Amino acid sequence: MTLLEVDTPHGPAKVHLHASDEPRAALILGHGAAGGVDSRDLVAVTNAALSQQVSVALVEQPYRVAGRRSPAPVRQLDAAWIAVVDHLRDGKLRGLPLVAGGRSSGARVACRTAEETGAVGVLCLAFPLQPPSRAGAEARPSRLAELDDVRVPTLVVQGLRDRFGMPPVAPGRTVVQVAGDHRLTTDLEAVAAAVLAWLPGVVRRAASGQMPAGSPARR
Repeated sequence: MTLLEVDTPHGPAKVHLHASDEPRAALILGHGAAGGVDSRDLVAVTNAALSQQVSVALVEQPYRVAGRRSPAPVRQLDAAWIAVVDHLRDGKLRGLPLVAGGRSSGARVACRTAEETGAVGVLCLAFPLQPPSRAGAEARPSRLAELDDVRVPTLVVQGLRDRFGMPPVAPGRTVVQVAGDHRLTTDLEAVAAAVLAWLPGVVRRAASGQMPAGSPARR
């Protein structure tokens, strides 16, 4: 593993780069709102991707690098993520098809920026569809639009008991339900298996230039 520090408009980010010897593509993953890149589901997905000759970059957002647990505003998260992806595209991951993703908050960032980063696919672990409401309070807004706006193949791996709900299947979007809750730690083998069933096909299509209609051009 190689540790990189990347300057962003909102402070330095860190990248934990796990490079394949002969990479066919790259997977860039972000962490959850209060978590880190060492969460067990991210580790399981990293190992699964490496087994398919896909290099993995785990990105620590600047607020986490600075020691804060409360997440930065959405615009700052997205701007920092885009800066990191651009840096990697111009350097260590040059020329590789990019699959973007992350867990929870990191998945939302990957969805919102998929077009800007030129991602050929998006991987969402525990997408936080709708924040739970307090007793007697009005339902909080759904984030489904962030998923619906993605125009490239998308995989959502969601725990059956996730308190944020279950995203629906849609054209171009695969939803795999696994045992467990929002942490996705109950059945890590199932999480890895879902990624292994989806990722190679996305990589093959990207390598052959068979991008779905409406998807952004590769940068």
